Amino acid sequence: MANIVFRLLLAFNATSLLIIIFLVKENVMLNTLFPSILFLKSVPAIISYIGYTSAPILLTGVSIFLSRYLGRDEFRKGEIDSIELANNSFLPSYLGYFFVALSIPNWDVLWFIYFLLFIFTFLSQALYFNPLFLVFGYEFYNIKTKAGTVVFLISRNHYRKPGDIEIPIAHRINNYTFIER
Repeated sequence: MANIVFRLLLAFNATSLLIIIFLVKENVMLNTLFPSILFLKSVPAIISYIGYTSAPILLTGVSIFLSRYLGRDEFRKGEIDSIELANNSFLPSYLGYFFVALSIPNWDVLWFIYFLLFIFTFLSQALYFNPLFLVFGYEFYNIKTKAGTVVFLISRNHYRKPGDIEIPIAHRINNYTFIER
């Protein structure tokens, strides 16, 4: 159950940028979304934008906390054949969110596109790249083991030499994605 909740949070956090960009583009303020909350009536636009951005950042923190309940694996010293920093390889995907969000004409199209994107992200289970992990100091790595398996590792550690890598506890998101807390 923890794995499904964790994967749902990761999928939401990874795709929420689309919604945030749409809200900013449409100049939707918090007082428009929540008209009955009186103190939001005179809130400046920047507060709305900070609020929109804070929600996925907070939920990313929650997902990091929940990762402790995932299954555990380990990578022993000498098991890693190669390691490659993967932070920049996902930038084109996230730039794509900007362009898609800027071209969405209305709320109905937003929800339809977001629903499809969320389902594809959740079901693909290939990689759960969430750029908000960078805010928490995490790095993304593609790792190839001596057995030839390629896995995606989310970690706060800075790895350089494959032969020196030893990870006593890596939490399994799926068979090819791990997070090291």
